[in-house]
Amino acid sequence: MKNYFSFAENNTSYRQELIAGITTFATMAYIIVVNPAILEAAGIPRAATVTATILAAAFGTLMMGLYAKRPFAVAPLMGENAFIAFTVVGVLHYSWQAALAAVFISGVLFAILTVVKVRGYLAEAIPSSLKHSFAVGIGLFLAFIGLNETGIVTLGVAGAPVKMGDFRSPTVLLAIFGFLLTTWLMIKRVRAAIIIGILTVSALSIAFGITSLPEGLVSLPAVLRPIALQLDFAGALQWGMFPVILTVFVMVFVDTLATLFGLSSRANLLDANGNLPEIEKPMLTDAVATSIAALLGTTTTGAYIESAAGIESGGRTGFTSLVVAALFLLSLFLAPLFVMIPAHAYGPSLIIVGLLMLDPIRKIPFEDYTELVPAFITIVLMVFTFNIGIGMTAGFVAYPLFKLLTGRTKEVHVGMWVLAGLSLLFFAVTPH
Repeated sequence: MKNYFSFAENNTSYRQELIAGITTFATMAYIIVVNPAILEAAGIPRAATVTATILAAAFGTLMMGLYAKRPFAVAPLMGENAFIAFTVVGVLHYSWQAALAAVFISGVLFAILTVVKVRGYLAEAIPSSLKHSFAVGIGLFLAFIGLNETGIVTLGVAGAPVKMGDFRSPTVLLAIFGFLLTTWLMIKRVRAAIIIGILTVSALSIAFGITSLPEGLVSLPAVLRPIALQLDFAGALQWGMFPVILTVFVMVFVDTLATLFGLSSRANLLDANGNLPEIEKPMLTDAVATSIAALLGTTTTGAYIESAAGIESGGRTGFTSLVVAALFLLSLFLAPLFVMIPAHAYGPSLIIVGLLMLDPIRKIPFEDYTELVPAFITIVLMVFTFNIGIGMTAGFVAYPLFKLLTGRTKEVHVGMWVLAGLSLLFFAVTPH
C-alpha cells in the first residue's frame, strides 16, 4: 500500500493522510445538505438527492484516489447546481430530467475528449502566468467564501456590495477565535492545526448553545428510485438545449482546470513547466463521475477547491481521497452528525487556506503587461463575479488578445486560440 500511494516519495504517512482526509471532508460536508436544497428548487425530491449527492461524491472521490492517485475530493459542484436549478429549469422551463440528460451528455463528451488527449493538449496550451493566476484566484475565492460563511463579511447594499459583519455576534467571535487558534497552531507546525481548529470551534459552539446536537445520530438513506435513471434525452437533444449543454461543458471544463492547477500548485504536484503530470487521470475521473452523478440524479461533479484544506494538512496522495470517500459513505448513515459542523467552525480554515494559496502570485511576471493583465483579469473576475469559470474564460480571451495587439502572437500556443474561441462562444450563447 505504501508503494501504491508513494508515501515515501511524497514525504507523507498514513496518519498525515488520514488527518488530511478528515480535514477535507469537514470543510465540504455542507454539500450533503446544500446541494439537495438547491436542486429541490428544480423539483428534484430532496431526500433522494441527499443519497445521490453522497453516492456521487463517494464514487468520484474513490476513483480520484484509486485511479488518479491525487488528494482531491470530488462532489457535485456549487454554481453548476444553481445554474441547472434556477436557470435551466426555473427560467428556461426545461424539465429537470432533460437537464440531467444534458449533464450526462457533457460528461460523456468530457470522457471522449480526455481519452483522445484533447483536454490534456488544451491544458498544456495554457501559459504559466494564467496557471499561477488560477491558484491565486481560487485562494481569494476560498477566502471570500470563508469570510462570508462566518459572517465576518456580509452582503451590503447597491454601491457597496459587501460590508463588515456584526462583530458582537457569538458566531463571528467564535470564527475569529477559530482563525487565531488555527493560525497559532500552524505557526507551531502542528500538522492537524486545521482539523483541531474546526473541532474546537464546533465543540465550543455546542457548549454555548449556538449549535444544537441532532435529535439522532443515525439516519437511513432515502431510496434513489424517484430520481435515478430518469434522464430525458429527447428533451436534452432539442436545439434550444445547445446553449445549456455548451454552458455546462465550458463551466465544468474551466472549473476543473482551475481547480486541478490551483490545488496541484499548492501541493507541489506541478512539473518544471507548470503542468500536472498525467492530468488526463483526474480529468477522466471528473468526466466519469459527472455521467454517474447524472444517472444517480444529481448535477455535475468535479474536484473541490475545499481539498486545499486537506492539502494544507499534509495530504499528498490518493489515500487522502480514500479517507474522504469513506467518510462520505459513512455519512449515508451518520449524515446528521457530519452536517452538524457549523459554518463558523470550518469557515476560518477556508480563509487560512486562501491566504496560503496566494504564494504563486510571485511567479507572475509583473514587468510584462501582456502576461500580468490577463492574469489580473482572471483573478479579479473569479472573485468579484463569484464564479471561477467566468474568470478563467475572460483570461482565455484576454491573453491572446493582448499578444495580438502587441504583435507577439508567436508566444500564443495554438490551443490557446481554441480556448479563446470556445470562451467567446460561451459568453455569446450562455443563458444569464
